[in-house]
Amino acid sequence: MPELPEVEVVRHGLEPAVTGARVLSVDVLDPRALKRHGGDADNFERWLTGRTLSSAVRRGKFLWFPLAAGAVTERDDAGGPAPEPQALVAHLGMSGQMLLREPGMVDRLTRIAVLLDSPGHGEVQLNFVDQRLFGSLARDVLLPTGDGAPGGWAGRRREDAAVIPSQVAHIARDALDPALDMPALVATIGRKASAIKRVLLDQTVVSGIGNIYADEALWAARIHGETPASRLDPATVEGLLEAVRSVLRRALAEGGTSFDAQYVNVNGASGYFAHSLNAYGQAGRPCPRCGEPIVRESFMNRGSHFCPRCQRA
Repeated sequence: MPELPEVEVVRHGLEPAVTGARVLSVDVLDPRALKRHGGDADNFERWLTGRTLSSAVRRGKFLWFPLAAGAVTERDDAGGPAPEPQALVAHLGMSGQMLLREPGMVDRLTRIAVLLDSPGHGEVQLNFVDQRLFGSLARDVLLPTGDGAPGGWAGRRREDAAVIPSQVAHIARDALDPALDMPALVATIGRKASAIKRVLLDQTVVSGIGNIYADEALWAARIHGETPASRLDPATVEGLLEAVRSVLRRALAEGGTSFDAQYVNVNGASGYFAHSLNAYGQAGRPCPRCGEPIVRESFMNRGSHFCPRCQRA
């Protein structure tokens, strides 16, 4: 499943093309990609056509594209204007891709095609491609953030609006978010009785960390994933979170982690961080730090990878 670095690579690639772009047409080729939309294909097409996308924003593994105010007059069932600002929300699920293509280019896995008139790129088509159909596009309203800080990361065009889609409001800030309250996060983790790896994967505690980067950060911090979070002192938790940040930054620099053709950036290229992994997927290979073979154990229908010498239970 794409994690924070993979989704940020996609957001970064989309940003120049979608910022200020007007939606010329929408073609829903598979309505199953609208499972979180709350309406049918015709409703989605009518709602999005003619809108202008103001930016590309991310929190954790969620992407959204705020709609410029006044692009289209949207009315509710009572005939009055819609009260809240709106956004197109994207979740990549396990195999979702957002690809920039020439107008008219689709393949058998393209679920939704959105033709854009981009200020800097002319007509370009944004294809939502999803093999397993766990991802989706959806209409959503933007709500005020609980802490009054910007809702997510918008890269070069920093999104200053303190709003967030309702579907994303339950997701915590991620480890690279400038608005993250680090002391509060350390305190929250210290109160958890669950295993520290489960806490890292809990998107309501800190978002964007999945199985790959949890294993890598725990290896870097020399912590066994089954250690109860409450048994870690604040300094150790801070060190672990710094390891999380370091791993995420390195993965971003290398374009994310690709093990197959399902994760690619907006141009269809794979990331290279898989070549830099120290623990995840390295079962049986020597630990880069001490030489002990890396162990893989079953964990939540997946696997945990760790060094039994460096990361003692």
